[in-house]
Amino acid sequence: MQGAGAISAIDEERLLKGTTTIGLVGKDGVVLATERRATAGTLISNKQTQKLFKIDQNVGITIAGLVGDAQVLARYLKAEVALYRLRRNAPLSAEGAATLLANILSGNRFYPYYAWLILGGVDAKGGHIFSVDPAGGCIEDRFVSVGSGSTFAYGLLEEGYSRDMSTADGVDLALRGLTAAMKRDSASGDGYLVHVISPKEYRELTDDEINKRLKALKIPLPPALP
Repeated sequence: MQGAGAISAIDEERLLKGTTTIGLVGKDGVVLATERRATAGTLISNKQTQKLFKIDQNVGITIAGLVGDAQVLARYLKAEVALYRLRRNAPLSAEGAATLLANILSGNRFYPYYAWLILGGVDAKGGHIFSVDPAGGCIEDRFVSVGSGSTFAYGLLEEGYSRDMSTADGVDLALRGLTAAMKRDSASGDGYLVHVISPKEYRELTDDEINKRLKALKIPLPPALP
């Protein structure tokens, strides 16, 4: 990707290993989705990894890369957005949050955070999805996938995405994209996380809601964890 700055090709390859994340814009909001597997080389180190974070009522992010770096960025961004709301008595726009996140990463480009994020949100201009790379490159698109399984997810997104689709249809498309990635990418798997952001609310889908959609799509349910 352009704008990788101080990130070498080898580092970029490492960042793209170990996950599949998806963000897309629908006509009534934004969908963010990830799978739940964390890996350390060939070891599956965790099967319940949180890769999707609510930042504010109108903004969320997905994470890929080093878990520690990504978690720090999520906490940092959440704190800054909360301070903005407190000072201005109004939420930071999705575009503003993306710019803030990009500035944090750009300011550390020579000692970078090894994380690649998708920021999604809704503001007065509508729904937004941004891909934010480790050097602070920030690119808006209608749909984005990041991680080792993104190639497989993009095959479904390119075919199935429409600007007129609802977030309900977007959830189905994201689940199909994650499923395709999980079938072919050994670093992706072990379940789904899905958040939907609309002008009215920020909603985190429950496992039961996700399983209901999977059944309707005739996608096998992930195995239950002990």
